[in-house]
Amino acid sequence: MKKLALHWQILLGMVAGVLFALILTNFSWGADFVSDWIKPFGNIFINALKLIAVPLILASLIKGISDLKDISKLSKMGTRTIATYIVTTVIAVTIGLVMVNIVGPGRTISDETRNDLITSYEGDASVRISDAQKQKDAGPLQALEDLVPSNIIGAAGDNGNMLQVIFFAIFFGIGLILIPEKTAKPVKDFFDGFNEAILKMIDLIMLTAPYGVFALLAALVVESPSTDLFAALAMYALTVLIGLAMMIGVYILLVWIFTKNTPSFFINGISPAQLLAFSTSSSAATLPVTMERVEEHMGVNKEVTSFVLPIGATINMDGTSLYQAVAAIFIAQAFGMDLTLGTQLGIIATATLASIGSAAVPGAGMVMLVIVLAQAGIPEAGLALIFAVDRPLDMCRTVVNVTGDAAVSLMVAKSVDMMGPPNVKEWDDNYHPEAETVSEKA
Repeated sequence: MKKLALHWQILLGMVAGVLFALILTNFSWGADFVSDWIKPFGNIFINALKLIAVPLILASLIKGISDLKDISKLSKMGTRTIATYIVTTVIAVTIGLVMVNIVGPGRTISDETRNDLITSYEGDASVRISDAQKQKDAGPLQALEDLVPSNIIGAAGDNGNMLQVIFFAIFFGIGLILIPEKTAKPVKDFFDGFNEAILKMIDLIMLTAPYGVFALLAALVVESPSTDLFAALAMYALTVLIGLAMMIGVYILLVWIFTKNTPSFFINGISPAQLLAFSTSSSAATLPVTMERVEEHMGVNKEVTSFVLPIGATINMDGTSLYQAVAAIFIAQAFGMDLTLGTQLGIIATATLASIGSAAVPGAGMVMLVIVLAQAGIPEAGLALIFAVDRPLDMCRTVVNVTGDAAVSLMVAKSVDMMGPPNVKEWDDNYHPEAETVSEKA
């Protein structure tokens, strides 16, 4: 295993997890065994990644912004980053709407299947509707108000408050730029060392990635709903998957056009992060690996990765936006509704804005979907129709979210002339503790 590249190790772990679970499902005790003795290791792996998400954002953003030494650079990079993220999100939603209107998956659902799905998942749907209603009832400037934390310790204690942590890190970094360099140096040196320690922790955690994804995939298989429900939603899932694949093609094309990097360079560079995103369904949990791959394996300057990627993990949810567009029209089709062009254009705007406020954790897109449905006048109860296949599709759309973050970071880096050759540290993918011990003794 140690001789294999990281992405192959992760892929083998995923396949082994699925096969292991399929074998155990033939035994009466199999599902309980996986839930009690295998799944906890997957949860530990995700928790370890989440553990360093906030420290990583704080250290990398503060270091990256303070290294700019000029607020005008921050403004230039920030404007291009946000603009590019918005453009790619609009493209994603448009692809989703085109695909779902062409395929029309909702028209294939029978009344009997529809009723079975709603009955099976109406409890989960009511929880999401309640959460979305709270967000909907908030004032128009609530998102802006929530951006500024009243207590940074409290904000850092919850991975759901990433935007508040990012705001503090940017504000703190600007403060370091504006004070005398001699005064700022000790603080910058601290965050330099802190950042390096966090990156080393990422490398250590990634040594366990094949085993972590093994546990996650095994648990997913034994907890999946019945195959009858999946069969009824096959066309919907296929529509989403085709749309997501097309969006990845858009990223590859954009990177090729704007940075002149070949598709193989981009895919080989980001593939371990994609596989991890697929396993965890969390952009935030994958962020440490995404940053490492983009910086070391694609040659993007640390100043860019430390600014663009943490923001992207929070506000850039292209895969989620595409899924929301497909899901909204699918539910409307299932209920026999014919949406006008104006309503579908409204879905583009709402899904784009909703993706910005969507948390980078599993299942968050489902809550935001309720807002999209309400805007289009589609019954929120229809949310229950898609719960059966939401988890595997969540895994796939997270891959697109992470790929989009990486693509935008490359384009922004190229636009501000902060790209160089890859600087791969061999111990990232093939870590040998004994080699370091020998080196230290020498």
